Order: sequence, then C-alpha cells, then structure tokens
Amino acid sequence: MDIRLKIFELRSYTPIPFIIVMLVYAQPTLETLIAGFALASAGEALRFWGVAIAGSETRTTGNVGATNLITDGPFGYVRNPLYVGNILMYVGIGIMSNALMPWLPLAALLFFIVQYQLIVSREEEHLRQAFADEYPSYVEHVPRFVPRLTKYVGEHSFHRKADFQRGFQSETRTLQAFALLTLIIFVQYIFGR
Repeated sequence: MDIRLKIFELRSYTPIPFIIVMLVYAQPTLETLIAGFALASAGEALRFWGVAIAGSETRTTGNVGATNLITDGPFGYVRNPLYVGNILMYVGIGIMSNALMPWLPLAALLFFIVQYQLIVSREEEHLRQAFADEYPSYVEHVPRFVPRLTKYVGEHSFHRKADFQRGFQSETRTLQAFALLTLIIFVQYIFGR
C-alpha cells in the first residue's frame, strides 16, 4: 500500500489534533490576533483563487488525479497554491491563538510541509503520466511550493478563467471553519483578559 495515498485521503482530518491543542492552550493577544489573522487570510485568499480556477476537482478524497493540467491563476506562480494556502492558514491560526508559541506553529509548519511533500510526490507521478507533453515544461518553470514572482505563461492546451461563484461553493466549508476558529479564538481573547 502506498502511504502517500492514505495521507492524501486523510488530508482533511490531519489538522484536527493541531486545532484541538491550539484551542486548549490558546492565549491570544491583540498582536497575535492581528498577525495570525493576516497570515491565515492570505492563505485563504490564495486557496480561494486556486479553487475558483480549478473548481471542485480539488475536493476529491478518492484517487489522486486530474482531468486537466491547470496553469492559470495562482497555478502560474506556484504548482500547489492550495497546499501553500493551507500551510499559511494553519500557521496563521496557530499564531492567532498564541498557543505554545513558537513551538505549536513551528510544529504545524513542519508537519504540513512533510505531509504535502508526500502527497505532491504522488500527485506529480500522475501528472507526469497524464500530461507527458506539457508537464515537464511546467515543472521546470514553476516551483512546487515557493511562488515565483512573475506568472508562467506556457504553451498549454487547457485554460480556465476564475469562476468565483464556483470557488465560493467549493470553499464554503473551509470558509466556515476559518470563521468559526477565528470567532472562538477572539472569544478566548475577550474572556481571557
């Protein structure tokens, strides 16, 4: 069994232990609320932009796969904008809570980098096979996790414009979870002073 596939299937649940520890040990301050919210919001904005381009295909929990090679929107700057957005969100929420600083956000950062490295290595195997003509050039010009400064414009057969209504529909659960966690941490800040 390929452990990367199991991690891919469970990727929506792996933040739960981090969130529980974060909420139990939260000691938010005004500064951590502002800084963490800014970082987490940047991550959600990146995710939302990516989902508006890629659509609900990003919500698959079964097999790794893609029906098209998407290089538009944030995918022109970084190959995995949703995963980068997730990392920014998890670390930002950890900073908001000010729980076990700096160790909890650092542990979350390292954990999710390792998790996404494993997942991406499996996804890239599929993409190399499915898009053998286009994918090598894309990999050569667009980094896996650290965005490039200029947008990659390659010769690709598939293009898609952002559909923010589709993005909102696909991203509703993530937006709700982000709003709920922000509210809980804010309440902890108000009543913890």
